[in-house]
Amino acid sequence: MSAPTLVTLIGADYSVYSRICRLALHLKGLPHEFEMLDVFAEDGPARARQAGHPFGKIPVLRHGDLTLFETLAITRYIDETFDGPALQPTDPAGRARMNQIISIVDTSAYPVLVWGLHVPKSESREPDPGMLDKGRAVLDVLEALTQGPWLCGTMPTLADAYLAACMDYILESAAGNHVANHCPRIQDWWSRAKALPDVD
Repeated sequence: MSAPTLVTLIGADYSVYSRICRLALHLKGLPHEFEMLDVFAEDGPARARQAGHPFGKIPVLRHGDLTLFETLAITRYIDETFDGPALQPTDPAGRARMNQIISIVDTSAYPVLVWGLHVPKSESREPDPGMLDKGRAVLDVLEALTQGPWLCGTMPTLADAYLAACMDYILESAAGNHVANHCPRIQDWWSRAKALPDVD
């Protein structure tokens, strides 16, 4: 049963992982406050530690006496604590597929496509050698896993929040053309996912 205590998310609008948490909150239909914390500011890491993240990062969730950091812990807490649409499949195979996609975003899409390809392009420099091939390979795997209309079937899950939070950066990266030319399932999924709240 939902607790009435106000939920506060501390993060940044540019942060992929803050976006993931905000998407989970909106998909759940949960009213909340959002506090902006620029972790790249000079005092950002210190403020993040003060807010409750011992490693000086974002996001941080506060709910009553509970302070949580680490995005997967936050999003699962949101889904399992509050009323609203379920954001995790109930069957073991579906949940495993969701967790598989989340892990791919964490270990491959975010470091390769966002940091390895989007950031260099945004800074007008070339990516590291081989990074573009790695990014295309990641997208091919995600394309093969996409079931439609959402990543894990008929309803959005935490997997959709994870990938959707990255997609603007992916499409603006050096691998963006690969989505347009070789990933029709992802394109079809994105046509729906980009309309979710807090996805620009």
